[in-house]
Amino acid sequence: MPLGSEPPPILHAATPIAVPFGELFALAVAAEQAGRLDEADRLLGHILAVAPNEPETLHLAGVVAFRLGRHADALALMERAIVHGGNTALYLRNICELYRTLGRPDDALAAALQATAMAPHDPVCLHNLAVIRYERLEIDACIAAARRALALDPALPGAHFELAEALLLRGEMAEGWEEYEWRFRIAGAPSLMPPTDRPQWDGAPLAGRTLLLIADQGFGDVIQFSRYIPWARERCSDLAIACGAEMAPLISQLGPGIRQVRRWEDCPPYAAFCPLSGLPRLHGTRVDSILAPVPYLRADPARAEAWADRLGRLIPPGFRRIGIVWAGRPTHTNDRNRSASLAAFAPVAALPGIALVSLQKGPAARQAGSFFARAPLVHVGAEIQDFEDSMAILDNLDLLVSVDTSVVHLAGAMGRPAWVMLPRAPDWRWLLDRTDSPWYPTIRLFRQRAQGEWHTVAADVAQALRQRFGLTTAAGAAPAPAGRSRDPE
Repeated sequence: MPLGSEPPPILHAATPIAVPFGELFALAVAAEQAGRLDEADRLLGHILAVAPNEPETLHLAGVVAFRLGRHADALALMERAIVHGGNTALYLRNICELYRTLGRPDDALAAALQATAMAPHDPVCLHNLAVIRYERLEIDACIAAARRALALDPALPGAHFELAEALLLRGEMAEGWEEYEWRFRIAGAPSLMPPTDRPQWDGAPLAGRTLLLIADQGFGDVIQFSRYIPWARERCSDLAIACGAEMAPLISQLGPGIRQVRRWEDCPPYAAFCPLSGLPRLHGTRVDSILAPVPYLRADPARAEAWADRLGRLIPPGFRRIGIVWAGRPTHTNDRNRSASLAAFAPVAALPGIALVSLQKGPAARQAGSFFARAPLVHVGAEIQDFEDSMAILDNLDLLVSVDTSVVHLAGAMGRPAWVMLPRAPDWRWLLDRTDSPWYPTIRLFRQRAQGEWHTVAADVAQALRQRFGLTTAAGAAPAPAGRSRDPE
């Protein structure tokens, strides 16, 4: 969702100042647009020290604070800019993104609607409105706003991508995949395509020539779309795959003998390239024709046996082993919506007869240190070195319960049972209203009823666990002892 500045306007300070105001502001704008945010922040601070209520300066200072991650400061600055005369479509379309980021969907929608009313022919205002409509799960309105934006600017990548997500979420894949191709043209998107004059593959056979596949986007995407590698190999027997080292062992299972490269300069000569996420479009995938040869990934038997022994020594006999992951990668663009906390799993942790096995990685794993509940928790996240370890652990669990992370895709690709806790507005791949997934037959979906409300989702999961495993305490039986978090010795 765009949030940024425009070329410097002609400014009139409210009080006389002894500095070259316009020139200083122009330097701040140039610094912000060049990504020199600390420099822009310092210059704007000098201006505000003299003219504290100058709306253009307040607004740009808010943009810079937002980009520096100081969201509370950004909101205060942007709201002051509007109060002091900056009630413009630009300011409103920017502050609506800030409200959205801070989890204030009603304020975000109000600002976006006001912006589009003030500037009905501004496609960026309409794009921002589409993003907010998606997050509120108002999908018809999201699509309408995105189409209005594209009618004004047919080459606006963000509006195409928002339309793609909404169409795919609704299961309208024919148009959705076409719109999804705009994802690499979004400003600021990571460069995941090779520097080449070779064409992107159109799906036609490439007899005797090399096709370069690219493991683009996040780990979960790569796991999900790697199922199409055998399909691509049927059309081009000579494949090379550009992928990170983390994905290499998984890719090898689907393409034995296929050359793997880590750097563009190591790629062999190739006739065409294609990102893995572009293969469903070429395949003509629809909701009822998803390639689903599950399982298409398997744990290494030796590692699975080693983890069976490890977990057998850590978990009390007779306990159901429930793997949990409560947070995704913090740098993910939608992490604030898709990630929960360990505390949100309290209804699950209160069940008798289960042991929780934490596969959590990253900063959120520290929450395991203060865990205290009925169910014992064994935290093995720190011992997981790679996805092969994760697969070996999943092979030894009764069930995985997780928010939307790559571990979910791994379990689904292995054909292991996994229950996914989804935010109110889920990623497009989980579709609308379903409790199952056509991508992964062994996955069950649990959805938020209201944005940010994880406890009720966990309560639904806990009730389903009682039914699945018969987790009821017999009359008169003593309750199970409380369990503390255990880090493996």
